[in-house]
Amino acid sequence: MKNITLGRSGIVVPQNGFGALPIQRISQEDAVVLLRKAYAGGMRFFDTARAYSDSEVKLGAAFGDGFIDRDDIIIATKTAAKTKTAFWKDLETSLSNLKTDHIDIYQFHMMGELWKPGDENGMYDCMLEAQRQGKIRFIGGTAHKLGVAREIVTSGLYDTLQYPISYLADEKELELMQLCLKENVGLICMKGLAGGLISNSKAAMAFISQFDGAVPIWGIQRESELEEWLSYMEDTPRMDEETKAFIRKEQEELKGEFCRGCGYCMPCSVGIQINQCNRMSLMLRRSPSHSWLGEFWQQKMAMIDDCIGCGACLPKCPYGLDIPSLLKKNLEDYREVLAGNRSVS
Repeated sequence: MKNITLGRSGIVVPQNGFGALPIQRISQEDAVVLLRKAYAGGMRFFDTARAYSDSEVKLGAAFGDGFIDRDDIIIATKTAAKTKTAFWKDLETSLSNLKTDHIDIYQFHMMGELWKPGDENGMYDCMLEAQRQGKIRFIGGTAHKLGVAREIVTSGLYDTLQYPISYLADEKELELMQLCLKENVGLICMKGLAGGLISNSKAAMAFISQFDGAVPIWGIQRESELEEWLSYMEDTPRMDEETKAFIRKEQEELKGEFCRGCGYCMPCSVGIQINQCNRMSLMLRRSPSHSWLGEFWQQKMAMIDDCIGCGACLPKCPYGLDIPSLLKKNLEDYREVLAGNRSVS
């Protein structure tokens, strides 16, 4: 099993982390079983957020009340607070939910700009005070915008960066990974399966295992998914020639404009669920499921017809996508599938 050191924090964890966003979709009883099996299988890094509804509560139920030695796991959570009052409320809520007296890595969630000491909103100063009080150990930031991510890494103010990294990463994102290593900033890699666009977990694992100082957090909701990632703890897939060729083919297929599903573009002024509707064509092809064609998603996709072309989403997209045009193209493809003119797979 490969151990990863998260930069200057000195935190050492096994190579696979548990992304706890999906457990908000299952019962607390099932979540507790899943989390404890992850721990028994060797996982020690658990990432959640205040924004993930009851995910923190389920983590607290699994590991709180003395079930394990608290120092035997690393808990990372996030706040999307923009005011001092909201910051302290989020922090106290997280500590209570997680049934712990400290958070190992406390992260600003989906940062749109670099926060630093002395800023008018006082966010970074709150982090320093929470650290002084012993309620958090290390300060991290999460971002989807490459420019913000680079600022986080080079500022010297953040111990970790959480950023979307998969084998679909471009050259600039690979450079960011090397920059983290150079600046001794721990890299927490989210969306290693590109939000569902990647289905080959072995290739995904082989890719991320090449990089020092990077811990992938895999979103886990089912025991079958957990067993897959746990199997890679000891028998880690290698980046052999076959895997390299497969990844090159994937990169060629997905090069150019496609939605990563980050959600920065939301909310939509007319209520379109942009971050999923804008990549429906890819989901139908790469993660085929007839559930995409059910009444729920038919209604969601039909809302694309309501787009007024206001353009509010355009400057928010970290990837510079022409969102209104992509939405219309996705709707056209979707309706072809519904009409039986194109197969789901």
